[in-house]
Amino acid sequence: MKLQNPQWRYWLALLRTPGIGNQTLLQIAQQAILPEQVFALPHAGLKALGLSDTAIGALKQPHWDRVELDLEWLSAPDNHLLTISDAEYPAQLQEIATAPALLFVKGDYSLLNTSQLAMVGSRNPSRQGEKIAHDFAAALAVCGWTITSGLALGIDAASHQGALSVGGKTIAVAGTGLDRVYPASHKQLATEIAETGVLITEFPPGTAAKADHFPRRNRIISGLCQGLLVVEAAQQSGSLITARMALDQNREVFAIPGSIYNPLARGCHALIRQGAKLVETVEDVLEELGQYNQLPMLKSTEITQTGLDLEHENLLKLIAYSPTTVDSLVQESGLSVEMVSSILLVLELQGCIASAGGRYFRI
Repeated sequence: MKLQNPQWRYWLALLRTPGIGNQTLLQIAQQAILPEQVFALPHAGLKALGLSDTAIGALKQPHWDRVELDLEWLSAPDNHLLTISDAEYPAQLQEIATAPALLFVKGDYSLLNTSQLAMVGSRNPSRQGEKIAHDFAAALAVCGWTITSGLALGIDAASHQGALSVGGKTIAVAGTGLDRVYPASHKQLATEIAETGVLITEFPPGTAAKADHFPRRNRIISGLCQGLLVVEAAQQSGSLITARMALDQNREVFAIPGSIYNPLARGCHALIRQGAKLVETVEDVLEELGQYNQLPMLKSTEITQTGLDLEHENLLKLIAYSPTTVDSLVQESGLSVEMVSSILLVLELQGCIASAGGRYFRI
């Protein structure tokens, strides 16, 4: 059986005590008070920690049954608990004022101290946005960056999958306990991440998804990273909240622009107006963050070659990143409707373009 730190039992009991939040746990850690000592403090000492009478009363009857279940989860070989005082705790996250005092970890926790780029965006992205997130994550992972995101639908999932597709490393920050997966459709993705990367959360096992958990999760995503890349985001979205957190934490913020007709580009455009770096290529990110990672930069040609023959390549150049009609392609290319339609089918099957409402656009 895996050896467990005897202090875990008391940290977990404090975490499970109503009225004791993260700030109190941080205060205990920062004052170098052993967690078991808290249970022996007199009423005045507990008051000095800022505890309410309700919390002090609850300390007299700890939820040991829940603690035993937590310890049972931690007994699995790949499950861990890190306190903010541990040497293995991520140094980058330790810098922020609201760092979680405790982190539940599943997988290789050494990745938490690697160079990380966070990637976030819409839960309902365009196909183009998903491809951009996947390709950027893959290219950055090849360059040695660990890709960090929130396991959500859309851009988060595409980012994790992009890193995994090239054998890269990725970290998923959850808004639930790690014995659960939210959304449930990402169970397989979470399993794949845990096998070669890591899942983390500040919430103990058994914690379900709640709306207020996700802003808390987002501060961890931005806190872990050296920079944060927003791929697609509406003007009112959680991704922009994460970006503001990153700015408050003195992280680099990047945003990918899009069509003025795409509502999912407006959040990125707003960030760019506020000073985020406009990103068009992987190199735009790498040149800004090169100080954190000395591995060689990936050349654009390695991720942009299409392998198409000249006729297909020439038509692809005429297709915009906003919807383009067959009629306009026929007019600009000089080819017949039948030839254009045939080439469009090939390009769509190869994943170079997508169609919507009889119009085509690059992805």
